[in-house]
Amino acid sequence: MGIDLPLIWGVIIIFSIMMYVVMDGFDLGIGMLFPFFREKDDRDIMMNTVAPVWDGNETWLVMGGAGLLAAFPLAYAVVLSALYLPLILMLVALIFRGVAFEFRFKVEEGKERAWDWAFIAGSYGATFFQGVVLGAFINGFAMQGDRFVGGPFDWFTPFSMFTGVGLVVAYMLLGSTWLLIKTEGDLHDDLRLRTRHWVWALLGAIVVVSIWTAMSQPAIAERWFSMPNLLFFAPVPLLVAAVMFWLLRSLRGESHTSPFLLTLALVFLGYSGLGISIWPNILPPDISFWEAAGPPQSLGFTLVGALLIIPIILGYTGLAYWVFRGKVRAGEGYH
Repeated sequence: MGIDLPLIWGVIIIFSIMMYVVMDGFDLGIGMLFPFFREKDDRDIMMNTVAPVWDGNETWLVMGGAGLLAAFPLAYAVVLSALYLPLILMLVALIFRGVAFEFRFKVEEGKERAWDWAFIAGSYGATFFQGVVLGAFINGFAMQGDRFVGGPFDWFTPFSMFTGVGLVVAYMLLGSTWLLIKTEGDLHDDLRLRTRHWVWALLGAIVVVSIWTAMSQPAIAERWFSMPNLLFFAPVPLLVAAVMFWLLRSLRGESHTSPFLLTLALVFLGYSGLGISIWPNILPPDISFWEAAGPPQSLGFTLVGALLIIPIILGYTGLAYWVFRGKVRAGEGYH
């Protein structure tokens, strides 16, 4: 039996997207928390918690996109054709955020406000349109054979708009719990109180998206609720409820790291639920990884490069987080 190259590449892309959601999610979340903390010192501390690592976090987005082009050119072509506008808007927002990140520390004292708002707008815009792309992906693509036959605004639906808002809440929770690890004092105490609101908001978003998806996608509802699948998949929502309970409980305690780890568990469970809903399709509703894969020669050649570069990315990412571990305090940081 030969090596299943499309499956291997599918795992690589799934892993890359998951790493991006986790690692860029919390620094996007920090930008979206800025409006709730108006003091310059607080914002300086918040931004400095990710200053040494935010560039590297976005490497995983490039890895996922390049991998999709190399391994699944059909999926790449359809996704770009169907979601061109939200993807472009997401990239523009990421550019705004990146420019604001660099320039905020270089302007004269007292003139940071404009770049603060650019950072806020870029963070909200990038996150919202990532959520829109997710919602459009769950809804599926209008296909005729291997061609996309939908319109340029098929992504603009109430469901995709709501998933955009839901991802905003999820990233804000990631950012807030990350800051619990990196801050102390009044800022930390304020964050601990506010984080509870994001937990309840995320729980509401998860419930609404789950019910909405089941009602609008009969195939997904059948996968989850038919026997014996119901028994196999029931642990996922039960674990979501349990992790939510532990997360709220941890916020009443003194732990600085548990809330972030539990939030990561929630993200992983949500990602698992999405995988269960659409597997093995890379283009919902019915185009699988194997149908969308490129030629075996191309998959094998690019896999060699991927297996060389992924350990390097993991290595320098781990080193950056290790070197810049610990708390960030007012007047300190990495400009």
